[in-house]
Amino acid sequence: MELTILYYLIPSLFMFCCGVYGFVTRRNMIAMLISLELMLNSVDINFVVFNRFLFPGEMEGMFFSLFAIALAAAETALAIAIIINVFRVSENIDVRDVNKMKH
Repeated sequence: MELTILYYLIPSLFMFCCGVYGFVTRRNMIAMLISLELMLNSVDINFVVFNRFLFPGEMEGMFFSLFAIALAAAETALAIAIIINVFRVSENIDVRDVNKMKH
């Protein structure tokens, strides 16, 4: 049985839609960060899938995915540091309480 590209793109689309829904509906910064990571992982899957089906002998999609994973790890570390600082100031990680940092 040969796997078509849709077997990979449908779960990736589902992951991306779940990430967008979670990012839009949540007010907790950690939940928003997890939703953002879910969207980034679905994009990584698309990099690999399109590389595999369009250029089977090449490795650029895999390298882009590894680079995106490294950037996502750095972004997550920076975001968690910001969330910790927000928590120290407002004792809450709700997005609406970030305005307290202006004072």
